Amino acid sequence: MSSNVRVTRDGGILTIRLDRAEKKNALTVAMYQAMADALKEADGDDGIRVVLIAAEGDTFTAGNDLGDFMSRPPTGPDSPVLQFLGALASASKPLVAAVDGAAVGVGLTMLLHSDLVYASERASFRTPFVDLGLVPEAASSLLLPRLIGHQRAARMLLLCDPVDAAEAHALGLVAAVVPVEDLEATARRACERLAQKPPGAVRHTKALLREAGHATVHERIAHEAQIFASRLASAEVREAIMAFFAKRKA
Repeated sequence: MSSNVRVTRDGGILTIRLDRAEKKNALTVAMYQAMADALKEADGDDGIRVVLIAAEGDTFTAGNDLGDFMSRPPTGPDSPVLQFLGALASASKPLVAAVDGAAVGVGLTMLLHSDLVYASERASFRTPFVDLGLVPEAASSLLLPRLIGHQRAARMLLLCDPVDAAEAHALGLVAAVVPVEDLEATARRACERLAQKPPGAVRHTKALLREAGHATVHERIAHEAQIFASRLASAEVREAIMAFFAKRKA
């Protein structure tokens, strides 16, 4: 288990907490593995009724730690990042997220697999894949237009425009926007309510809400991952990453 991911259990609620606030909770390979393991644990334990995903500090996650990611890019379905995305897509228990501050890249795309997302008033959402010479991942090229429509999804995925909390709520990306001080309590109350409901009914209702699109989501994750991996070796990505670290325009 990564020291930058804290996994705790309180009754039927399993909390996965990103704990790398000094680096804006940028995700490393070790963090992906820890989150994948926690989600698999939750799915195999009948005592766990719901999973809460939260983060320390004022940034939900800045996305991938680019240095770590480029030194150990995903190479196949057993890669920690794809284990995590697969576990998200396969999760049979409800997933609830509490988002404070920026959710960048996978910080947003992971939320598309969550059942209830609560955001603070200062939350923001951005998918900068194209700006980095990359393509969307986590089946976001399928799930985001399905959720908010093609035009709005194109604005986020092609233009990489950020979305603030109020717009995210209007678009249906989040269930509610609450003051920062109420965020985690609000998300936890939802978890407690879910944990008290009949687990079989909850599980089957979640499956129905996915509209039998589960296999398609997995196929899209795999297809995106193939293109994503090829893009990682491109000159465009090398230049974008160099510009990122040099704090200059690519």
